[in-house]
Amino acid sequence: MKDKMLVLENGRVFYGQGFGGQATRIAEIVFNTSMVGYQEIFSDPSYCGQMVVMSYPLIGNYGLTDEDYESKNIYMSGFIVREYNDIPSNFRFTKTLGEVMTENRVAGISGVDTREIVRIIRNFGTMKAMITDSSRSVKDCLVALRETSLSKTQVDTVSSRKIWYSRTRNPHYTVVAVDCGMKLNILRKLNQFGCNVVVVPYNTSKTEIEKFKPDGLFLSNGPGNPEDLPEVINLVKEMKGTLPIAGVGLGHQIIALACGAKTKKMSVGHRGANHPVKNLQTGKIEITNQNHSYTIDTDSLKGTGLALTHTNLIDGAVEGLADESNMVLSLQYQPDSVAEDENIFSLFTAHMTKAGGTRDAQKNRY
Repeated sequence: MKDKMLVLENGRVFYGQGFGGQATRIAEIVFNTSMVGYQEIFSDPSYCGQMVVMSYPLIGNYGLTDEDYESKNIYMSGFIVREYNDIPSNFRFTKTLGEVMTENRVAGISGVDTREIVRIIRNFGTMKAMITDSSRSVKDCLVALRETSLSKTQVDTVSSRKIWYSRTRNPHYTVVAVDCGMKLNILRKLNQFGCNVVVVPYNTSKTEIEKFKPDGLFLSNGPGNPEDLPEVINLVKEMKGTLPIAGVGLGHQIIALACGAKTKKMSVGHRGANHPVKNLQTGKIEITNQNHSYTIDTDSLKGTGLALTHTNLIDGAVEGLADESNMVLSLQYQPDSVAEDENIFSLFTAHMTKAGGTRDAQKNRY
């Protein structure tokens, strides 16, 4: 029985079976082309305020396991799949996808033509959509979609409410990480590279951050429009040149804005684990994991001091930036999944080592 329907802002309607949370949800609809990793997608805070169409047809077949979440909370609004499997075959699984979606009020619909939905988004761009009961009037749904404004406070929703710590054995550096919706795997990578991490809310002041005497500042990934975060943009402006700074995802866009560049919303965005990116410094091609709706205007980089280091081979989007004189680095894609010797974590720690040596030399002079 087809008890749920998906209504798109452009008037298209798809009927299917509901799973997960049963409440009506309205959000921006996007698609992801990953063939595996639905748990990491489902728990990524960058999907706050969005419902995701999975282009791969079978979802749920290996369940969810406690160790693989990217966040302590779930912020996605809806999950749209071709075929949902509620009987996982993975020995590691602790809960089914549907169970966790029910617990977190994430609406789900299966049995719909996800290929057609992906084509609609690809051709017409992202739009608002609703998952609701199939008995509801489509006309009423379209009125509700037109009258609903999408939130501009996603980062405030996903950011931590207090300062907390992610420590490692034998640390070499102290890093303050500004939480705009940080994936836990980013923290694991920073720990792996010898960093004790102090995670702070997105609106933490420069004065508060300086109390920790950090060796570096890290700006996390997260959801939404970077222009809606003047607090973080101003923080980067204030701290640029005083210590090494690195950013990924949303953090990459914030760094660009703080340096004087401009960002713009993409028609479809990049979401998937198969985006080819060229490292212009090494000439290597990296197959990357991406999730973002906004990109940096390439022409606006002139005069900012930022050099283009990585570019997307599909559409030429800006994927990496660097300002060596101020020890600033950023990547648009998620670097925790790229196996490369000179990734952003190793370059960031190298900058902190260099900056620490400079500070020690200055102390010795006095």
